[in-house]
Amino acid sequence: MSDLSARQRLDTPRSTRRLSFNVDPEAVGRFSESIARFLGTGRYLAWQTIIVIVWICLNLFAVRWQWDPYPFILLNLAFSTQAAYAAPLILLAQNRQENRDKVALEEDRRRAQQTKADTEFLARELASLRLAVGEVATRDYLRRELEEVRELLEALRADTGGKAKDGSDRKSKKNRPPIEEPSS
Repeated sequence: MSDLSARQRLDTPRSTRRLSFNVDPEAVGRFSESIARFLGTGRYLAWQTIIVIVWICLNLFAVRWQWDPYPFILLNLAFSTQAAYAAPLILLAQNRQENRDKVALEEDRRRAQQTKADTEFLARELASLRLAVGEVATRDYLRRELEEVRELLEALRADTGGKAKDGSDRKSKKNRPPIEEPSS
């Protein structure tokens, strides 16, 4: 047997006998926003101006159709009614927009915090990489160190006159190991 709600089943009495009026607040809000948006357009102002001009012309010049004579009390009543409904609709639309703005602001704030945390993490990582790279021997550093060692060796040879303790000549090319420059 399918799962029927209590409202659809005939063997279960209703909980209340009152007729309830259920309205989706989002549907009402969307409808009121669409009206508020239309009231703020140039198209609405143009249509309202045309209707007012036709209304006044018919009541001034069409003698048979004068349903609203000169002070145009019925036209004023129509404007008052329209204003009485437009103001709450516009306020409702503004409140809904304010709620959307709050949600967007919170989302922006959360994203900014995440971006800041990510940026700080990356800055720390870059700093640690710089420290690690600073401790690595580079090619130029090794060349300079080898050059200094070679200069020290040449200075030592010059001081000893090219003779070792055993009396052999260390300046000869066949006994001296070559010092090569690293290729780049």
